[in-house]
Amino acid sequence: MAILDVIKYEGDNHTFVWKHPAEDFNTNSQLIVHESQEAHLFLEGRALDAFGPGRFTLTTQNIPILTSIANLATGGVTPFHAEVYFVNLTEQMGISWGTSSKVQYMDPTYGFPLSIGASGDMALAVRDGRKLLIKLVGTEATLSQERLVGYFKSFLQARVKSALAQAMSAPGISIFTADTQLPELSEDMRQRLAPDFAEYGLELTRFMVANLVRPESDPVYQQFRDLHFRAYADVADARIRQQVGVIDQQTAAQRTVIASQAAAQKREIEGYTYQQERSFDVAERVAANEAVGEFSNLGIGLGTMAGVGASVGGMVTGALGDAMQPAVAPAAPQQPAAAPQPEAVSVPATLPKFCPQCGRAFAPTDKFCPECGTRRQ
Repeated sequence: MAILDVIKYEGDNHTFVWKHPAEDFNTNSQLIVHESQEAHLFLEGRALDAFGPGRFTLTTQNIPILTSIANLATGGVTPFHAEVYFVNLTEQMGISWGTSSKVQYMDPTYGFPLSIGASGDMALAVRDGRKLLIKLVGTEATLSQERLVGYFKSFLQARVKSALAQAMSAPGISIFTADTQLPELSEDMRQRLAPDFAEYGLELTRFMVANLVRPESDPVYQQFRDLHFRAYADVADARIRQQVGVIDQQTAAQRTVIASQAAAQKREIEGYTYQQERSFDVAERVAANEAVGEFSNLGIGLGTMAGVGASVGGMVTGALGDAMQPAVAPAAPQQPAAAPQPEAVSVPATLPKFCPQCGRAFAPTDKFCPECGTRRQ
């Protein structure tokens, strides 16, 4: 095989590790390492020097380990036999994963056993190329995404199931609300799986749970699903009813305020107060309910009106007193002839005809009100 003068990466972006097909080089060969790459030299299965991004001339000065092992001569061009591996350090996304069988776990919310499946994507990046080459690659010429997933397939099936069951059993995560918590669930699983990948020099940069497969045909699952959504529906209905009740109360209160403001504006325009309005209302009820023809009821009515409003009671009392004067005066002749005559009392013409306290009419001979006992002034 011919000795190459230029050594560079010729793989694609979906490859983690690519081995250069040539194995014979000399100490004047040019090694080109791109950004996000590193190159590792192996001799007889032993890892030698590692090179980061840049252009290097392989000399006895920059490969001292190779010089000591291969006994390279100094000061000239010396051929040597070695293996060169290029490691891609870029984050590689879109690596699919999924459970091959259902995962058994106990739902933390309702406490019933469930069987679920899951699938999604993950992203990996090489963080320790030497560890990856020694522990996983070996003598393989390439390590692609598909081959890496093949290496980790059995591992993923076992570890993903365990991590999924542990994450789903965490408090606050229910099978019925897990779709809204997929970011938290994904990060929880990533942290649980990351140490296993780190043993091979890989970092699990992303781990996304994209789909949860529920046992829709399981009668137990259906029963708890209906119970869950019915409970949420009842709570939502009660909350709506409460809000409607509050709105109704606020509406009624606003109507009362508006009506009161309208009544106040009406009284202000018509020139009377709230107390005067109440006096008018009481006078109307008295006029409607009292028996005008009965003397005693008439007195009580007049007293009531006199108490609720001096101005209104006085006007009504005077008017009714004048109207009832003929009916009161003839009361004396109806007494029996044999009865003793009452002591004559001189009643000034200016004395009031009605009691100022209760409004009852005085007889001409009354010194005190027969209703409330108030002395006639």
